[in-house]
Amino acid sequence: MTKLFFMTGTLGGFFSVALGAFAAHGLKAQLTAQLLVTFKTAVEYQFFHSLALILIALVLTIKPKTQYLNIAGWAMIIGMVLFSGSLYALAITGIKSLGMITPLGGVAFLIGWLAFTLGIWKANV
Repeated sequence: MTKLFFMTGTLGGFFSVALGAFAAHGLKAQLTAQLLVTFKTAVEYQFFHSLALILIALVLTIKPKTQYLNIAGWAMIIGMVLFSGSLYALAITGIKSLGMITPLGGVAFLIGWLAFTLGIWKANV
């Protein structure tokens, strides 16, 4: 899992930068101000949770037997897909019903942070 979390975190960071630049330069004239803010929110959450995923992977290199850290990593990935993915899709398509998926990603992020906390506690890092 550690390598998967490292790779997903670093690629998530890469795509955060790429999508942020795309929003600033390519989408600015295409989207309403509100949809541009929605897109940028997706980029920010993806970026911060990509960094969190890298941190989880780093802790896993120290304490690889901690199951909570694996749960945290998967929850962060699911959160990025559901939260950021739904916001990207909503901003590009304008289909507001895609926003119903976003809270599921938010819950996954919360689970990820809680599991990360428990993993650090159990690992005695």
